[in-house]
Amino acid sequence: MRIMAALAMLAFVLGPIKPANAQSLTVDASAAIVVNADTGQILFEQNSDEQLAIASMTKMMTEYIVLESIANGDISWEDEVTITDHLLPLSHQRELSNVPLRQDYTYTVKDLYESMAIYSANASTMALAEHVAGTEAQFVAKMNEKAEELGLEKYEFINASGLNNADLQGEHPEGTPADGETTLSARSVAQLAYHLLKDFPEVLDTASVPEAVFDSGPEEKIDMQNWNWMLPNSPHYYEGVDGLKTGYTDAAGNSFTATAERDGVRLITVVMGTDTRDDRFNETKKLLDYGFNQFEEHRIMDAGTEPEGGVVPVARGKEKEIQLVTDRDLTFMLGKGQNENYSVEIELDESKTNENGELVAPIEEGETVGTLKVIMDEPVEYLPGSQQSGIELVAAADVEEAGWFTMSMRGIGGFFSNLWSSVSDTISGWFS
Repeated sequence: MRIMAALAMLAFVLGPIKPANAQSLTVDASAAIVVNADTGQILFEQNSDEQLAIASMTKMMTEYIVLESIANGDISWEDEVTITDHLLPLSHQRELSNVPLRQDYTYTVKDLYESMAIYSANASTMALAEHVAGTEAQFVAKMNEKAEELGLEKYEFINASGLNNADLQGEHPEGTPADGETTLSARSVAQLAYHLLKDFPEVLDTASVPEAVFDSGPEEKIDMQNWNWMLPNSPHYYEGVDGLKTGYTDAAGNSFTATAERDGVRLITVVMGTDTRDDRFNETKKLLDYGFNQFEEHRIMDAGTEPEGGVVPVARGKEKEIQLVTDRDLTFMLGKGQNENYSVEIELDESKTNENGELVAPIEEGETVGTLKVIMDEPVEYLPGSQQSGIELVAAADVEEAGWFTMSMRGIGGFFSNLWSSVSDTISGWFS
């Protein structure tokens, strides 16, 4: 059910959706996108729907599933991970971005996760996949299932690492092409990053580490430099960058999913298919500069605020109405230098309303019962599954279900009220 709280509701003149020079930005890459990491609002995109190879940016999905498995208690950081026979020789191919592994040494999930997230270690990634799912093929099935669950629109996960299957020399996951490679659109990569940051913000604890040491074996230490060269003390340092994942294969070219935060605003950028490693950081800088310099965040409504029209009727409750409030701040990225009108619309959860559009008791304080949407005069695009559906509206108080006696008295009261209204109309007619 939708409630337009007075059609002119909150129709204020604010800033722009896009800056006037929005079309002037050109990124030297096969595809690119910039989004607000909090809301999923798209600020810029270039060829963002073409499905392309993403190389080691694939590992963001592996990170998601590993972190989810830990959160669910299926595995733990201290689990010891078996290094299978086929992974042993692969791990010693340092040209494929690896830390050398051994079968007579103990590695924990945490050890291998750090080598994957910081150094993009491929054999470590595959070992984690086997630990979570039993086989990498079964893990790949989980990756594609999770992509569907997250609402990604253009994707095909082939393996856990992002390598071309041909690099695995016959050890690629069963059921995948011998020369297959994971492909996503830039929009879907951004969407994956959006959910990773939303659901597991702790991913940045490791992604933000510029360098570390991997304990590969007895007295065998491997220096790991993060391939993200925009972190502190790195060649392309950019203030605020603390993640997320680089990638390179012959098919993908050089790619990078970055995230940075400045003055409380966090952005996600994706560049795909640049010619050199340096280019992927140079083009990322363009995108971040564009997002931070050309846009500003406006707070439309604070958390805990009742929007206009936010008191709605309740059926079968001890109270006949309930106040709704926002569960968090309602914000919007607006370009600088222009004006734009917007309105706010309340939409109640149809699964919690009756045929008359009333919320049905019982309702608990803090329960989500609807959404609050921003409607702009000019269409605005969001990542699928993000704030495009609005921020949540929650109940400001409990409403208990009314007992049979209360409902009966209301029915009696309603009967006499209607009767008196009818009598009054009749009497009035006599004297008119």
